Amino acid sequence: MSSNRGIRTGILLGVFGLAYINGCWSAAARTPFDGDWSVMIVTSNGACAASYRSGVQIANGAVISAGGLVDMQGQVTPKGAVRVTVQSGSQWANGYGHLTKTRGGGQWRGQGTSGSCSGTWIAERR
Repeated sequence: MSSNRGIRTGILLGVFGLAYINGCWSAAARTPFDGDWSVMIVTSNGACAASYRSGVQIANGAVISAGGLVDMQGQVTPKGAVRVTVQSGSQWANGYGHLTKTRGGGQWRGQGTSGSCSGTWIAERR
């Protein structure tokens, strides 16, 4: 995986935040945002890849992801506000925005191996 793609994947996964969850979570949604989402990240400035799409799952307001390439911290609040910090080595990104029950969007900015990048993200519930 290239360095730019690694930070893009990290940003994507970090858009909603990651919290450590011990044990199994309930099958019933605990927040209006829990469930499967498709997220598209678009770079508008900088040397990162033009766009990237991936699926994520939100449980209890936090992202559940099989990837372990980055350190992510953040949260979706009960009202849908999203703030996240993502770091992988010297690469990092901050994202923020808002979700409704079916879609959302926001902005991100970060520092990759080729310099700074920024752009937008959009999400849709699957």
